[in-house]
Amino acid sequence: MGKKLHVGLLYGGKSGEHDVSLQTAFAVAGEFDYAKYEITPFYITKLGEWRRGAMLSGKPGSIDELKLAAADPSAAAAFPLAPLFERLDLSGSASGASPIDVVFPLLHGTFGEDGTLQGLLEIANIPYVGAGVLASAVGMDKIMMKKVFAQEGLPQCVFRYFNRTQWEKDAAFFIMECEISLGYPCFVKPANLGSSVGISKAKNRDELIAAVDYAFRFDRKVIVEEFVDAREIEVSVLGNDEPKASVPGEIAPSNEFYDYKAKYIDGKSTMQIPAVLPSAATETIRELAVRAFLAIDGSGLARIDFFVRKADSQIFINEVNTLPGFTPFSMYPLMWKASGLPYRALLDKLIELALKRYADKQSIDYGGSGN
Repeated sequence: MGKKLHVGLLYGGKSGEHDVSLQTAFAVAGEFDYAKYEITPFYITKLGEWRRGAMLSGKPGSIDELKLAAADPSAAAAFPLAPLFERLDLSGSASGASPIDVVFPLLHGTFGEDGTLQGLLEIANIPYVGAGVLASAVGMDKIMMKKVFAQEGLPQCVFRYFNRTQWEKDAAFFIMECEISLGYPCFVKPANLGSSVGISKAKNRDELIAAVDYAFRFDRKVIVEEFVDAREIEVSVLGNDEPKASVPGEIAPSNEFYDYKAKYIDGKSTMQIPAVLPSAATETIRELAVRAFLAIDGSGLARIDFFVRKADSQIFINEVNTLPGFTPFSMYPLMWKASGLPYRALLDKLIELALKRYADKQSIDYGGSGN
């Protein structure tokens, strides 16, 4: 057998989705084929401290073991950007380990899924799984995402948006605009956050004001969307320049909408994979998913979420998630499993796509030396 690929698992992070990231990393670490890969964990604490753990020889016994498989905290102080990767020893030179061949970022939310980490890895010239800087940033910012969707001509719900300064200067105007354009109920969301954190359903003006104030706790920009009585349909997309879409799945949330509690806490939401839809609707949703993926210049993976309005079966794109939940029980891998690609093979494919994207970028003359 040839040389094993050395994969760096990067997880934890400063966002409110730190614990979700740990669940994802634990699942991924447990499913890798250790005959093909060497796995080294890189844990980022809630304070933003980076720690390198010992190389894994097999599935960790618990999330706590994965979390604590890191260097002595006293050696994990904050440090400037220049020596960052030397400190983490991604080259492997100091420890005698083989160099990291590819990084698998498993940080959900801010400082992990929003392009900041991807930019760091680009500067370090290290291959990594998943979306690049642009797609990650657009996928995190719901306002920019919807503007890209509009440019692409993708059908979506009516929305309005504003920042904190605009709201403080003229809240009455934005309240009136939301009431005229969207009506009640409507959904209020922070523009930049994942896992349905900070989202509220407003049924009247007082609830709208309270929901906006709550959303501003999590971001400086807020988006307000019309309510659509709809089925929630999701599609997994896999690939780089020629992506493929999985069979769609359907979420039946346990709460009024698919919020953080419904996703991660109460365990009562149900999934239907494949979703029961007319064949024409299935193909339309898959086509729109690929168009959305390409519109944001996606790579590797993304989950694309849709609404199918109950009254007339009209399809609306909701959002793109460039780092969806990735445990064996999450929608993204389950939809690929139903499409004929099991979890372990999916991990192999994602690493293959990461290395292909990196190789393609190495052929680009960024310095303009050819002029």
